[in-house]
Amino acid sequence: MLAQVLLGRSRFSQAFHRTLSFTSLFFYQNPHNFSNFLCTQTTHSFPEINKLDPEEEHQHEEKPRSLSLRIEKLSRGEPVGLAFQSWMRDGFPIHHGDIFHAINRLRKLKLNKRALEVMEWVIRERPYRPKELDYSYLLEFTTKLHGISHGEQLFTRVPIEFQNELLYNNLVIACLEKGVIRLSLEYMKKMRELGHSISHLIFNRIIILHSSPGRRKLIPKILAQMKADKVAPHVSTYNILMKIEANDHNIDGLVKVFGDMKRFQVEQNEVSFCILATAHAVARLYTVAEAYVEAVEKSYTGDNWSTLDVLIILYGCLRKGKDLERVWGIVKQLPHVRLKSYILAIEAFGRIGQLDRAEELWSEMKSIKEMKSTDQFNSILSVYCKCGLIKKATAVFREMEVNGCKPNAITFRHLALGCLTAELVEEALKTLEMGIDFRASKKIKSSTPWLETTLSIIEIFAEKGDVANAEKLFEELKKAKYTRYTFVYNTLIKAYVKAKIYVPYLLRRMILGGARPDSETYSLIKLTEQFKT
Repeated sequence: MLAQVLLGRSRFSQAFHRTLSFTSLFFYQNPHNFSNFLCTQTTHSFPEINKLDPEEEHQHEEKPRSLSLRIEKLSRGEPVGLAFQSWMRDGFPIHHGDIFHAINRLRKLKLNKRALEVMEWVIRERPYRPKELDYSYLLEFTTKLHGISHGEQLFTRVPIEFQNELLYNNLVIACLEKGVIRLSLEYMKKMRELGHSISHLIFNRIIILHSSPGRRKLIPKILAQMKADKVAPHVSTYNILMKIEANDHNIDGLVKVFGDMKRFQVEQNEVSFCILATAHAVARLYTVAEAYVEAVEKSYTGDNWSTLDVLIILYGCLRKGKDLERVWGIVKQLPHVRLKSYILAIEAFGRIGQLDRAEELWSEMKSIKEMKSTDQFNSILSVYCKCGLIKKATAVFREMEVNGCKPNAITFRHLALGCLTAELVEEALKTLEMGIDFRASKKIKSSTPWLETTLSIIEIFAEKGDVANAEKLFEELKKAKYTRYTFVYNTLIKAYVKAKIYVPYLLRRMILGGARPDSETYSLIKLTEQFKT
C-alpha cells in the first residue's frame, strides 16, 4: 500500500513539473535565445535554453506516425477533429502521450488557439479518461486566449478531484502571465490554507515581474516569502537573479548572487555559466570570462542550440578563432542550422578580423536562406563598417533595398561608425541624424552590440577632441547603465584631454555614476589638470 502511495506521488510530481515547465519563462520557452544578450538583431530579454525554435520546429523531420504533425498541417479554419479522425482511421489509438507531445509542440510554435481546440476536443470526446494534466492544459490555453475571468470560471467547473495543487499552480501562473499580481497573491494565500505546495516557477515569474528598477527593492521580500513557504532554492531562480544584475551591468551584484547560489549548494547549469561568461566578456574582464567559458563547455549537454550560439559570441569576443571555428563546425552538423546562428557567426568572425571567413558565411547564408530579413544584411554590414569598408557597406545597403528589406536604427548606427572609421566625419554626422528618425526599442538600445557600436563612435569623437558629440552619445550609454564600466568613462575623459578642456567634476561624476576609477582614470584626470586656466 505504501509503495502504491509513493508511486502515485512520484507520478504526480513528474506530471506537475512537466506541466509547469513552460512557465520558467525566460529560460525554457521564450523564442529568443541567450544570444540576444549580445546581439542587436534580437530583443534584449532574458535568456533561455531550448532545443528547437519555431523556425526549426517547422522544418524538423517528424516521425511518420505523428499525431502532432497532422494537427500542425491542418489549414486555418479546419477543425482539429479532422486530424484525430484521420489518426484513428489509420488504426492508431489516441494516448495521453500523443496529446502531451502535440501540446508541447503547439506551445513552442505559439499556436495557442489550436492547442485550446485540441484540449476542448479531448475533454469533449474523451478518447481516454481526462487527468489533472489535461485540465491544467485546458486552463492554461483558455486563460491565454480568453482572459483570467474565463480561466477562473473554468477552474470552478473542473471536477473537484482535480481542483488540486497542480491546477492551483497553473491558475496562479496564468494570472501572473497576465501581470495580475494581486489576484495571484490571493490564490497563493488560498493554496497555503489548503496545504498545497507552491512551485518555484511561480516565484520565478513574480521576480521577473518585479525586475524593473522601480520594483526591484521588493525582490528580497519575495525571496524571504519563498523561504517561508519552504520552496527549495532552484537553479532557474538564481539564473534569473543573475541575469537581472547582468542586464544592469552590475558585476558585483552578479558575483554576489552567484556566491549565494554556491553557499546554498544549488548546482549551476550551462545557463548559469553562460550568464557569467557573457557578463564578464561585456565588462572586458576577459580572463574571468575565459574561465566561465570553460565551465560552459564542460556543462554543455550537447543538444542545446542556444548554448552553441552563446559560445559563438563568446569566442568572437575573446578573439579565439580556432575555438570559434570548432563550435561553428558543431553547429553545421546539426540537422538544421538556424538563420540566427549564421548571423552570429558572421559577426563573430568579423569581430576577430577574419573578414574573408565572414564573407564566406555571408555567401553561404545567401545561397541557402531566403534574404528577407534586415538582420541578415545588418550582420555583414556591421563587419564592413567596423573595418571602415564603406564602399562594401554601401553595396550591402543597396542590396538590402533591392531585396525589399527596410533599414532600421541599427543599420544607420553601423553606417555612422563606418563613415567615421573611413574619416568621413560629415557623412557620419548626417547618418547619425538619419538614424534618429528610426525608432529603436529600449531593448535594442540596451543590447551589447548597440552599446559597443556607440562606444566605438564615442572613441573616434574622443580622439578628435569632439566633446559635444561624445557627450551626446554618452547619455545613451548612461541610460543603459553601460557607464558603470570604467573603460566607458575613461573614453569620455579622453575626449576632454584631446580637446584640452579642464572640468573639475569629472572624477566625482564618474564615481557617482557607479564606475570605479583605475590607474588610467587618474592619469587622464592629471592630464586635464594642466589645462586649468
